[in-house]
Amino acid sequence: MLHLSMLGAFAQFERELIKKRQLEGIAKAKERNAYKNVGRKGLPKTTIDSIKSMAARGNKKTDIAKELGLSRAVIYKYL
Repeated sequence: MLHLSMLGAFAQFERELIKKRQLEGIAKAKERNAYKNVGRKGLPKTTIDSIKSMAARGNKKTDIAKELGLSRAVIYKYL
């Protein structure tokens, strides 16, 4: 039991060290403008409209994906 408690304490301590190093690295990267927290970007409205119109015309989802250079998952997401 004592061994498990010690191992747990070491693991927690190591995790805190890792998190501290990670935050330091992010801070340094922000200083040199290398850190960009880029979120998800949606598709432009024109692309979404073309997906919907192509699907309404009866085109297959695979064909739409190939023509627009997107994955089928993206096509299904916007339909």
